[in-house]
Amino acid sequence: MGLMPEPMYEPTYELVGNEIAVITTSKGVIRVALDAEGAPIHVANFCELASAGFYDDLKFHRYVPGFVIQCGCPNTRDMTPDEVASGRPGPDGMPGTGGPGYRIRHEYDTNPRNSHDDGALAMARSAMPDSAGSQFYLCLGPQHGLDDGYTVFGQTIEGLDVIGTLRAGDVINSVRIEHA
Repeated sequence: MGLMPEPMYEPTYELVGNEIAVITTSKGVIRVALDAEGAPIHVANFCELASAGFYDDLKFHRYVPGFVIQCGCPNTRDMTPDEVASGRPGPDGMPGTGGPGYRIRHEYDTNPRNSHDDGALAMARSAMPDSAGSQFYLCLGPQHGLDDGYTVFGQTIEGLDVIGTLRAGDVINSVRIEHA
């Protein structure tokens, strides 16, 4: 008997449509315009998690030069930056394998702006399309090969230079939601 899949989740966060994610990292601040129209489930989920402080003190756990920098795994919370960068398991498990305890429906095939441009914010997932939860990545350059399989839900409007300096182990101090 296999593991039961995590439940599908419908966020209840009330979207206004002009949400801006302010991601404060150990390397500087990144501002991302969220696409509530194109990816409402992903944006509401991200806003809910951010508003609850879920992302505070998590570490970026995956850095692939010229590709992506990834974060959002709660397993990194109680690890030091050096422990995360080493790629070894922490007290809560391997970095990159944790989530919020639920999954959300994909929107990459319904979002008319699902384009992995430089600085795009998108949700990571497993091989199963409806498996995203809390882990996200920022594109380090255009990654259009991902357009048909991963949901883009925002575009960096400030801090592209900061994204380029992030590495595994760097810290998200906070993610706050503002309105344009």
